[in-house]
Amino acid sequence: METTSQDVVIVGAGPTGLALGAELRRLGTPALILDKLAAGANTSRAVVVHARTLEVLEPLGVTSELLQEGLIVPIFRIRHGGRILVNVTFKDLNTKYPFTLMCPQDRTEAILLRRLVSLGGAVERPCKVVNVRDFGTDVEVQFQTDALTRKLRPKWLVGCDGMHSVVRDHAYIPFEGGSYDESFVLADVQMDWPLDRQEVSLFFSGTGLVLVAPLPDNRFRIVATMAGAPAEPSIADIEAILKQRGPEDGVVSIRRMLWSSRFHIQHRVVKNMRRGNILLAGDAAHIHSPAGGQGMNTGIQDAVSLAAALHSTLASGNDAPLNAWQEKRLKIAHSVVEMTDRMTKLATSSSAAVQMLRNVAVEIIGNIPFAQHALAQSLSELDNR
Repeated sequence: METTSQDVVIVGAGPTGLALGAELRRLGTPALILDKLAAGANTSRAVVVHARTLEVLEPLGVTSELLQEGLIVPIFRIRHGGRILVNVTFKDLNTKYPFTLMCPQDRTEAILLRRLVSLGGAVERPCKVVNVRDFGTDVEVQFQTDALTRKLRPKWLVGCDGMHSVVRDHAYIPFEGGSYDESFVLADVQMDWPLDRQEVSLFFSGTGLVLVAPLPDNRFRIVATMAGAPAEPSIADIEAILKQRGPEDGVVSIRRMLWSSRFHIQHRVVKNMRRGNILLAGDAAHIHSPAGGQGMNTGIQDAVSLAAALHSTLASGNDAPLNAWQEKRLKIAHSVVEMTDRMTKLATSSSAAVQMLRNVAVEIIGNIPFAQHALAQSLSELDNR
């Protein structure tokens, strides 16, 4: 069994792992990335890139390419049938990027991977991590590639391997939280849509919610609650939801279903993002409702800030930067989970009384400019500066 040394090994080549690996290389710290998949994911999954993420990715040199690949959407509206409850504009935010950018995750990953490769990095795949041991001054990670078993002895191991993180499990780090009862459906479609493609629309209704977000190439992302949802919702399923919950006077016709799925959501945060020489970032450290499109953004911001802390620690031998990183990012993770949990519970409530009070409260917020601005600031994650 081959054993080699390495300063940093990253497990997981999603947006978090790729951003971490590329930023470390930009700073002059090589890192090896291992991923269990034979190739990158080919579905869009996360689609929102917020202003703060565009800011932190600027030094890496990928923000301009993301802007070219994505669709700029400056408005988020919450509606109930034909009534606008709140109109959130990002145009007044104090940033170079006063908007949300709709860029499918596969495109974001491709951009980050190209930048990683241009800096001399690569992703080794498919690699299945089978064991992790922390020796205090370094870590041993054992993984399989085809029939070959290999060992690495990095000084630092970072788990960016998602909600079912093998690294987290082997490090015995508690992942605390719970799950929601509701099932959700997700679909990317091409369709005739009566509303402006300059807005992301969230519709409340007595039977559940539906969110419609424009994507590049005249596509749309649809997310909705659906009791007893099939594993792969059909065009008829999605059209029925839009007809029941969407615009009152709009005719919606789906021309093509690109892909669809069913999912359940959880809300969990790790007890620690660091245990010895093992670190966690992204979905391996925190998962939550997709409300507000916070997940991928929080993970990328974890990664870029971790790269600076790791680089400093490796240069100085002082792990204080990593402790400070953990303290700040855990605070942000808890804040994101709490916010998305409140949004989800209010949006999915089946109580007619709660729905009525929710709509009144949201409409009041919609008439207070300061409250609108604060909501835009929070959703864009600019509070994380």
